[in-house]
This record gives sequence, structure tokens and C-alpha cells, in this order.
Amino acid sequence: MKVRNSLKSLKSRHRDCRVIRRRGRVYVINKTNRRFKARQG
Repeated sequence: MKVRNSLKSLKSRHRDCRVIRRRGRVYVINKTNRRFKARQG
């Protein structure tokens, strides 16, 4: 999992990427291609 300042560009890498807030952190998760995980904060 990558830690990034901005997740807006990571969301557009794959069409299945979702931006989700959990416990005050923002995550990009992808069910079909788990390579595209990222976290902010």
C-alpha cells in the first residue's frame, strides 16, 4: 500500500478504484486489481 498526499490521480488509474474513508483516513481500494491500494494521512 502506498501512502500519498493526493488520491485524486490514483483514483483514475483503474475504473474499479473506490475512494473510501475509514477511521479518519482516506483509502483507495480496488477489489479486482489489488495492486492499486493507497492511503492518505
